[in-house]
Amino acid sequence: MISTSHMQRGSAFLHEVIAQTPNGHRLLHCLQCGSCGGSCPNGADMQYTPRTIFAMIQANQRQEVLTSNTMWVCVSCYFCTTRCPQKIPITEIMYTLKRLAIRDGLARNTDAPALAKTFTDLLDRYGRSFELGLASRFYLFNKPWALLKMGPLGVSMFTRGRMSLTPTKIKRIDQLQAIIQKARELGGTK
Repeated sequence: MISTSHMQRGSAFLHEVIAQTPNGHRLLHCLQCGSCGGSCPNGADMQYTPRTIFAMIQANQRQEVLTSNTMWVCVSCYFCTTRCPQKIPITEIMYTLKRLAIRDGLARNTDAPALAKTFTDLLDRYGRSFELGLASRFYLFNKPWALLKMGPLGVSMFTRGRMSLTPTKIKRIDQLQAIIQKARELGGTK
């Protein structure tokens, strides 16, 4: 449980991140040791390391955090989380920051939200990814001119048997769809 003294010291943004992250209260125990950033395979590509992001959250720098690339560069490998001496759910905090950035329209300079939506739409429909559908839908609706550049890659993948022209559904797709629907209900999304 979060103590009253921590709640009084913290920022509104800190409270929001804590409330929306499972075990988010662990963020209050960050030692600023740097194990997270030092463990990250993509740390060099991050605008701010997780340690810096946590300090910015505590300093109520909401706009700077949610417009950074840090959470979008995270590959969810959980190295940071498993190596954190304070057991801070770092990867889960990155997911929270992604959700907040998308919700507030602050996800900039990244294709990740559009790509994720395209992927989840296909997952809802077929129960698995469909590469041709994923690439064509994403590029058609988000970067139509770039789709033309993808043609040679698509032909090469198809001729090597690495891409199907038609999607296939998993068996018992109705069960997966029921699970997804229940998760959305529990998470408060459509």
